Amino acid sequence: MRNAFIEELVTLAEANDHIALIVGDLGYSVIEPFADRFPDRFVNAGVAEQNMTGLAAGMASEGYHVFTYSIANFPTFRCAEQIRNDVDHHRLPVTVVAVGGGVAYGALGYSHHAVQDYALMRAMPNMVIAAPGDPLETRACLRWLVANPCPSYLRLGKAGEPRFHESVPDIMPGRWVSVHPGDGDAIMLSTGAALGAAIARADGRAVWLQFVLRDAHVRSVDLAAQCEEALCLFDQPCVVDACTGHGTAAESGNERGQRGPIRQGLARHREELARPAGRLWSTFLSGEYN
Repeated sequence: MRNAFIEELVTLAEANDHIALIVGDLGYSVIEPFADRFPDRFVNAGVAEQNMTGLAAGMASEGYHVFTYSIANFPTFRCAEQIRNDVDHHRLPVTVVAVGGGVAYGALGYSHHAVQDYALMRAMPNMVIAAPGDPLETRACLRWLVANPCPSYLRLGKAGEPRFHESVPDIMPGRWVSVHPGDGDAIMLSTGAALGAAIARADGRAVWLQFVLRDAHVRSVDLAAQCEEALCLFDQPCVVDACTGHGTAAESGNERGQRGPIRQGLARHREELARPAGRLWSTFLSGEYN
């Protein structure tokens, strides 16, 4: 996804001279196409994510659409105050890009796991969250964000993700898209890098994905009400059930007399988080939380 991101960003920046990229002293071997092509719109802020976000807000207030780029939780939790006060409160066109969302950097330990980032960003009243599941969805999300500049969070995987689409899909906030057909009426709801795991474990279910998250809790309840079974598959541990909005669907569905979705995710145990990322999806919770 990160390669698709930088390729698409370069393409968009060629047509829009107000797109800028700020990195936190990383992304080497990935960000060079943008840095080399647009040196006047590229800044390496160093290992200083709070400064990176403050700088992005200042540039955005002068008309730029700024993308900040760093690993997992560093551009989110480390500079949450700057995102809240400088970007979201003023509704500035800054897109926070996190590469390696979830547990993609599993071997590097808990400090590099973005497992509560959805919850943090959903608390920002003006923030739009884009969570693509493959490289083509990354391009689709990026195009939508550039066409609709606003405070936003683009949550990417790491690298090597397979393609699940033949072409760049058509997206809009809150829209669920069918990605994988099923044998019957049951569905699985997914978002972000969990898509591959959802398809691998579909077991005859259809898989639906939401790329740009908005009003997710309402729409997931509506989908669940139409089906015999709905499974919300998270991209992070269930310790933060409500991270994407799908988790709250179970409670809101029950309050309205509807059957809420079943929720599953990675095991919540700390020792499981220390496993390499490729093995983490083998430790799913099987309990139902309706």
